[in-house]
Amino acid sequence: MDDKSIISPPPRKGRGAPSNAVPQRFNLQDREIDGDWLDERAVIDDIGSKLRTTVTTEFPKSIINYNTSPDLPFDRSINAYRGCEHGCVYCYARPTHAYHDLSPGLDFESKLFAKPNAADLLRQTFTKPNYQPASLAIGTNTDPYQPIEKRYRITRQILEVMLDVRHPVVITTKSNRVVEDIDLLVQLALQKLTAVAISVTTLDSMTARLLEPRAPAPARRLEAVRKLSEAGIYVHVNIAPVVPGITDHEIEAIVAAAADCGASSVSFIPMRLPHEVAPLFEQWLESHYPERKSKVMSIVRQMRGGKRNDPEFHSRMRGQGPWADLLRTRIAIASRKAGLNKAKLKLRTDLFERPIISGSQMELF
Repeated sequence: MDDKSIISPPPRKGRGAPSNAVPQRFNLQDREIDGDWLDERAVIDDIGSKLRTTVTTEFPKSIINYNTSPDLPFDRSINAYRGCEHGCVYCYARPTHAYHDLSPGLDFESKLFAKPNAADLLRQTFTKPNYQPASLAIGTNTDPYQPIEKRYRITRQILEVMLDVRHPVVITTKSNRVVEDIDLLVQLALQKLTAVAISVTTLDSMTARLLEPRAPAPARRLEAVRKLSEAGIYVHVNIAPVVPGITDHEIEAIVAAAADCGASSVSFIPMRLPHEVAPLFEQWLESHYPERKSKVMSIVRQMRGGKRNDPEFHSRMRGQGPWADLLRTRIAIASRKAGLNKAKLKLRTDLFERPIISGSQMELF
């Protein structure tokens, strides 16, 4: 899809994606009015109405996802939810909804899935004799502390299992709701079993409201950094993503704010626009920053080898070219001035205790 084919509908209040992008990779048909009365009703009812969030429970047979990516610091992860109500327009995970015949656009942030049996599956996995512990990441695909966590508490249940078996876990989130589990995190931290990474994209609340409409405000995230740090928990601030022409001028200010709140380290990731995310983001630019669209996309292409996205290992996380090099230099200088990135926390794996399932023969010993 080229720039000329981008159609920018009016922005929907409280949502990140301007529309429901069609997952063309799976040959799904465009969602156009075909004369069916249900389609007509949907269009009529949508006028002036609020898009409701729905949650479907699902019960997978396995819960840990393994990867062999050489540019990721972990080889396993858990996602308690699919889709994310935060609605971050740039979210690289949006295309995963296309695997389920749903749109990476509005569907991704309004049609959510929860896995209530995640903790039980995790405990069962840990009982297997061939399981070897290593840092397990939570929040790599969708935020573990998005609003529906308040109702389902799946992330908390997972942390309870981690604490019970002394398994290392790293959490990535954009939400201050992580503080609600500080009682568990403190106990894990005392044994060097956890670290928390909080993403801060911008310090400006108005910009955040456009980029991440349902994520907590930047000030709340930074306050979460402070509370976690004061409780003795290792906190990392990830400036992710850096949106060129929109948020890149804030790098030094974010690093300084992170240090002031007690963060131990910082990093950044240039914005990634895989698959349907690219046209969605261009629609978003047309709706909110039409005067900057050409400049922003020009910089994106400079950092992505002339394309809107670069899927190659290593470069996908770092970017390439002068703009990416400049971002790295700025981060390094700002971190050095703020006294950050001096030491990285290495989580322990030697404390792991394989759980015993109730009713098994191991209970006899």
